[in-house]
Amino acid sequence: MRYGKKPASAASKGSLSTIAGLLLTGIVIAPAATAEELDRVVFGTNWYAQAEHGGFYQAKATGIYEKHGLNVSIQMGGPQVNGMQLLAAGRRDFSMGYPIGNIKAREEGLPVKTVAAAFQGDPQSLIAHPNVTSIEQIKEENLPVYLAAFAHTTFWPWLKAEYGFTDDVTRPYTFSVAPFMADPKIVQQGYLSSEPYAIKQGGIEPSVFLLADYGYPAYATTIETTDAMIEKNPELVRRFVQASMEGWASYFADPAPGNELIKQENPQMTDAQIAYGIEKMKEHGLVTGGDAETQGIGVMTDERWKALHDFMLKAELVSADLDIKDVYTLDFLPAEPVIE
Repeated sequence: MRYGKKPASAASKGSLSTIAGLLLTGIVIAPAATAEELDRVVFGTNWYAQAEHGGFYQAKATGIYEKHGLNVSIQMGGPQVNGMQLLAAGRRDFSMGYPIGNIKAREEGLPVKTVAAAFQGDPQSLIAHPNVTSIEQIKEENLPVYLAAFAHTTFWPWLKAEYGFTDDVTRPYTFSVAPFMADPKIVQQGYLSSEPYAIKQGGIEPSVFLLADYGYPAYATTIETTDAMIEKNPELVRRFVQASMEGWASYFADPAPGNELIKQENPQMTDAQIAYGIEKMKEHGLVTGGDAETQGIGVMTDERWKALHDFMLKAELVSADLDIKDVYTLDFLPAEPVIE
């Protein structure tokens, strides 16, 4: 093996000349940050990788997180993963959450706080067969409604208050659309871009009632962190929120990089399912509609949190002793709105 300097190519000689010239003018070129120099961050999602997480995967795939000095590891959620416990225990720095869950966690004494909301509306929906044309019809015809356990402490009390539903019509939902496919009278809950897609693949064009379109006040796909993180490293929180919202804007502009990473993490996710998810998010303005249209992606407002708190108080889902201002903060939203 021969030791010594390798002869510089013409291109490298030109680069060296340029650098020398810049140094003579007093301009210093900062080297790109190495992985060791980036702040390591663990972010956990609420389910398997999907289009509804696209902005976060996009920020990682396109280097947006790195641009903001972050080395982000994204951990998938799932039915056996308790993201709130992992966050509170310090095994995650940030977690994808849900406002009602965060309110309940705070009430139980967990030191967690919501710092941004990627979704201006909750994708939860009621799904019925094509002959059903309104939520009122579901109530009037006393149709059975299949619900998961968490629905009874989130959107079902809201439906009871707003539309007069009663618990006797509920049935347990086991995250299978098979009963729905077999019985034209069944109504079930579902995520806007998940169950309706599966039902369509089975040959039925369902009626889908997105609860956010009817006034259900909850945000979704929120970013939660701990009081300790906010106190010890507020600038890291600010950078993570900023980069994540830039990731969402980038995802809607060209989702290909994020989609590739989603499929790597969740090989069962298909291009068609992802495309359907993006279509529905755009159609209903879940990320860029509402307040986000003018105030930027990720925005939250005191008014929306108050509306959610008022609903939970009325439904007796939370103690009147809880100060809602302990649950969230607006301090880390992007200073300049991130607009698609």
